[in-house]
Amino acid sequence: MSGNRRFLLDTNAVVSLLAGNRDLAYKLETAEYVGISVITYLEFLAFDGLSESDRDCFVRFVELVEVVPLAHDDSGLISKALDLRMQFRMKLPDAIIGATALFRKSCLITNDSHFSKVSPLTVHSC
Repeated sequence: MSGNRRFLLDTNAVVSLLAGNRDLAYKLETAEYVGISVITYLEFLAFDGLSESDRDCFVRFVELVEVVPLAHDDSGLISKALDLRMQFRMKLPDAIIGATALFRKSCLITNDSHFSKVSPLTVHSC
């Protein structure tokens, strides 16, 4: 993972982790930071057919990571999201997730290949 021990998980990475991806769990064990965007939080809970067990597992997971809010403040997260949206023609939720990784100075863990085209991001697959 090229020395970076700060990770932001995309929604598909959270799904993979909670489904038992041991390689990803191992990588995260020694992480300095693990977070998710509020967009990932919402996307996961909005899945059709989410069981009560899945929901409970996710709630326990969220207690172990930072859920980065999208707040109107001077952090620049909103500006970064808008820049990514316009420069790379990304869907707004993906732009917010990408901007959150940049904002938290973290590698983005995802299986979405379109993130690899976003030059400011460090992206690793799960």
